[in-house]
Amino acid sequence: MPAATKHFDRPFLITTLVLVIVGVFIFSSASLGLLARDGVQFSSVAKSQFILGVFGGLVALFTMANIPYRSYRAYVPYIFGIALVLTMCVFIPGLGYEANGARRWLSVFGISLQPAEILKLSFVLFLAWFYSAHYRKLKDIRFSLGGLVGALAVTGLILLLQPDTGTFLILGTTGVAVTITAGVRVKHLLFLGLLLFLGICVLALSRPYLLERVTTFMDPASDPSGSGYQIKQSLIAIGSGGWFGRGFGQSVQKFSYLPEPIGDSIFSVAAEEFGFVGSVALLGLFVFFALRGLLIASRAPDRFGGLIVIGVVILIITQSFMNIGAMTGLIPLTGEPLTFISHGGTSLLFALAGVGMVLNISRYKSIRNTI
Repeated sequence: MPAATKHFDRPFLITTLVLVIVGVFIFSSASLGLLARDGVQFSSVAKSQFILGVFGGLVALFTMANIPYRSYRAYVPYIFGIALVLTMCVFIPGLGYEANGARRWLSVFGISLQPAEILKLSFVLFLAWFYSAHYRKLKDIRFSLGGLVGALAVTGLILLLQPDTGTFLILGTTGVAVTITAGVRVKHLLFLGLLLFLGICVLALSRPYLLERVTTFMDPASDPSGSGYQIKQSLIAIGSGGWFGRGFGQSVQKFSYLPEPIGDSIFSVAAEEFGFVGSVALLGLFVFFALRGLLIASRAPDRFGGLIVIGVVILIITQSFMNIGAMTGLIPLTGEPLTFISHGGTSLLFALAGVGMVLNISRYKSIRNTI
């Protein structure tokens, strides 16, 4: 094991903590919109976000930051298997439950958990383990694409049955990034691109609501009171923020217009309250998070560590920019939360656990001849 330094990568840690603190303020303001809506209990939302997400997440961050990342390398396949089983548990009556037409949650001791968040992190660990173990065999397509295609096939079957297309797309994007970083051959990447294109076409044709989202993306005005309502209200909120915003807590759209103001619409609330300047500052934090993470990956002591960092960083950034892109009309709606900010205690918990892994890897000196 390479020698560890005493300190984590401070810029990466500070950026993460700033995002969490900013998220607490934005979430707290957006939560005021719940008071005007019937049937929503603020106490249960706050318990999940602050106790499980913020407090539990920070404990997980500093715990994982102090566990040598190579110590769990041998257990990765078992961790991935357990995550798959937990994700399948949402289909068990009485344990899993359905909300908004999807079956993605477990109820444990009165707390709502989304096991797909565990699956995301274990998926990254599995690919890092697979490609670091078989890096000498990447000229063989069975190894260069076998790990990714196999992992996506299993996770995709479970996620698409829920359905949770957004998470599947995030895992696909993250998996491609890890595979490219692992060093697969160009012709294998082209074949992978063809597979992904065909897969997206099949998804769009087999899921009518996906086609509806694409149609709405192309022409939001085609159904302003139906499928185009959310993007319309989101753009109104963002536009009304102007340069400097209405001020903290002063969003109008969050009270009765924006669907899911604490969920996938939370960026719109932030943009309305903090304006263009605040939105750019928030985007800058995510960009710096990504760039600093990629720098840590380039300095990682081995392939396993480097691929973990790439996977965690791309996972978080992909989900975040899918959310922001959807709210600004740059991509079709996905329903994905904004990492560190949107409601989702499980999401925040495991995002911070992943950051802890990255911080642990940042402690070790680079030794390029290790695997």
